[in-house]
Amino acid sequence: MTWDVADNVHAHAELISALAVTGETLGRLDTRVATILRESAVTRMLQPVEHGGLQAHPRDFAEAVIAIARRDGSAGWVAGTLGVPPWELAMAGRRMRDEIWEADASAWVASAYVPSGHLTPVDDGYLLRGRWQYVAGIDHCDWVLLGARHDDGPVCHVVLPRSDVSIVDGSWEVAGLSGIGAKDVVVADAEVPRHRVLDCSGVIDGTAAECAGLRDPMYHIPFSTMLGLGITAAVIGMAEAVVLDHGGDDVSADEAAAEIRASRLAVLDSVSELYHRALDGPIGLAVRARSRRDQLQAARRAVRTVDEIVSRAGGEALRRNHPLQRFWRDAHMGLALATSVPEDALLPAVLDLPGIAIH
Repeated sequence: MTWDVADNVHAHAELISALAVTGETLGRLDTRVATILRESAVTRMLQPVEHGGLQAHPRDFAEAVIAIARRDGSAGWVAGTLGVPPWELAMAGRRMRDEIWEADASAWVASAYVPSGHLTPVDDGYLLRGRWQYVAGIDHCDWVLLGARHDDGPVCHVVLPRSDVSIVDGSWEVAGLSGIGAKDVVVADAEVPRHRVLDCSGVIDGTAAECAGLRDPMYHIPFSTMLGLGITAAVIGMAEAVVLDHGGDDVSADEAAAEIRASRLAVLDSVSELYHRALDGPIGLAVRARSRRDQLQAARRAVRTVDEIVSRAGGEALRRNHPLQRFWRDAHMGLALATSVPEDALLPAVLDLPGIAIH
């Protein structure tokens, strides 16, 4: 993990933990936690150095998210989701990058990638309208990246200032991860200049980084891997919190710790492998699919382990004032959201296994 980020997370770990209940009550992160995350620079770890980011290894980003989620699942989830849009925006045009980061390199960009919006062309750009779900951290953000479709069908990503969207109050009433504040947002015919509409096909197929002249292999890692990296890391962090603080001292606790470690390593090793593969050229569909499959399986393994611990914890651990029950609920909500990311890539990963040989 990048040392500045690690030091900041460690220095405020107790406060992040203490304010977890407050965030759950508020239905969003406490402002003090949001400030800690912003000042820690975790959301700038995938952002280009040229624009005030750290441009760190994605493995370091995942480890930072895990460390935060060990203290509060919601804080970890917000760090994981807000840390990914800067990776994509690095591939955008210069005008957009300057507009977002020139005034404030620590600007937060929320996201909802499902193309729930509609773009209509007008003289100077487009009009955008639509409603999007699960926009984590929106209360604290400066910008928002939203999926949309043009009149003729192609999917794109649209970047808007926070002032152009309306938050739907009461749209985030859930059993777990209440503190992420993943509320619905509505846009009603907002004017969008052309430079803030991204053709996301190049990001998805891996050609956008080359077209943008980005040499760092991080930006050549597949979108399917980067999209799930932060949220999967957050689930692993929640599971680690349960094992470290509530796993007990018997043999089964050692087994649980081994399962969580295996989950962590699967996620970290997968993104590290793709980082190195990117140095050799485009990454094929089967490898992309395997990486996403490994993320999903790691998250599922971690949550199954949490369930095993909870089943042995006794009734006291499920009292509302006990942190175990919150991490348990958060982990299950995190798994539900993580697995709702499209899994179209999983089948090619299976088909690429003649004799369990993966290329």
